[in-house]
This record gives sequence, structure tokens and C-alpha cells, in this order.
Amino acid sequence: MAGHSKFKNIMHRKGAQDKKRSSLFAKLAKEVMVAAKMGGPDPAANARLRAAIATAKSNSMPKDNIERAIQKGAGGGDDTDYEEIRYEGYGPGGIAVIVDVLTDNRNRSASDVRAIFSKAGGSMGETNSVSFMFDQVGEIQYGADVADTDTMFEAALEAGAEDVSSSEDGHEIICASDSLHAVAGELEGKFGEAESVRLAWKPQTLVPVDADKAESILRLMDNLDDNDDVQNVFANFDIPDEVMESLAGK
Repeated sequence: MAGHSKFKNIMHRKGAQDKKRSSLFAKLAKEVMVAAKMGGPDPAANARLRAAIATAKSNSMPKDNIERAIQKGAGGGDDTDYEEIRYEGYGPGGIAVIVDVLTDNRNRSASDVRAIFSKAGGSMGETNSVSFMFDQVGEIQYGADVADTDTMFEAALEAGAEDVSSSEDGHEIICASDSLHAVAGELEGKFGEAESVRLAWKPQTLVPVDADKAESILRLMDNLDDNDDVQNVFANFDIPDEVMESLAGK
């Protein structure tokens, strides 16, 4: 889920992820497996696999699980053909939503995602119906303890990043999509492995959301996240801090 930023609305998602650790591990393993299948088992020569491993590690996925997924993907232990699909739609309050899916059954995924949108009072649109409101960028995340704000900002810009957002929750570095792995490599040399390295959809503008719509929007995000085929969800909502705090207390 990405609304305003990775950290703006993180409380709700972290709680959800803690409850669904096994489901999360399954999704991470699928990405590692597909990355190894497509580009080989050597992370040094496979940027997508390197990013998938970093994300898996940051989510406390056991090393054995990661290695099994690499072997399964590269060693031919899984002959499932996965397809990457992007779905787009509108949620409560007219927010725009992009859903990245990795599936072995296109019809099942389309039906499931459409039903989730419909249940939330939203609708799934055609390809490119909302993506024009987003920019695809590279996104790199580090914990707050790896560097102070100024050090990270200077290092990220020197590495070629376009923007850096730092808070007590961590550092979010944004760069051009085609320079993601080059920037990530530079930062890794200074700060070690990132918590996450991925392509993301960054909204060009944000839609303010009131308390009445916030809960239903977060429920939509959770329901999409719960689907086994959904890998990432991005949206352009902006929920005020005080509303997030009130919902987190429920």
C-alpha cells in the first residue's frame, strides 16, 4: 500500500502484515522464485533477484526459505508459468489505485481483484485508466538507524537519486526507474543492504480523504493485500495523521 508515502500510512499495514506473516512469506518467495527463474540464481548478476532478496530479508523471511525459492526458480523445481499483470481502478472517494499481480491464472486474478473493488464501492478500470496520474519511479528504503537525514540526503543525491524523504520511521529514496539498481548499488556500498528496492508508482497529486472514507479505503487496501496473487498496491490518497491515529486505536 502506498498513499502519501511509504511511511505516511504505515501503522495500519504493519499490523496487518504481522497477522499474515505466512501469506507475506509466500508472496516474497514467489517474487524470489520468478526473479531467479527469469535472470538466474546469482544475485550479483540479477538485479531483480537482488532486490527481491533484500525485500524478503527486511521482512524477516528466514534464509532457508529464500534459498529454497532461489533453487526452485533456477533449478526447474517449479514449472508454473507466472504472468505479471497490472490492474487499475477507483476506490472510495474517487482515489486511483494500481495493483501489481503475479499470477498463474489471469482469469482468477481479474475476477478476484474486480470483486474486491466492487465490494469496496469502487470499480476496476481499463489499462491506463489511472496510471497516467502516477509516475513509475525507483524506490529504495532504509531504516532510520543507518544514517542521519543529512548524510542520507547527500549520499542519495550523489548516487543519482531525485528525492529523499526521511522520518523517524526510515529513509525513502526516489530515483528514475531506469537508474534504480545503479542508485541502489551506490547506496549499498555506503550503508549496506536496503530494506527494499523496487519499482513503484508515485502519485503526481494526492486526494485528501476524510474520516468517513478513510476506513473503507484502508479496508480496500487490506483486502487487495490479502489476495495471494497481489504483490503491490499503490494509491493516491492522503489520510491526515489524526485520522490514522484514531483508526489505529480501534
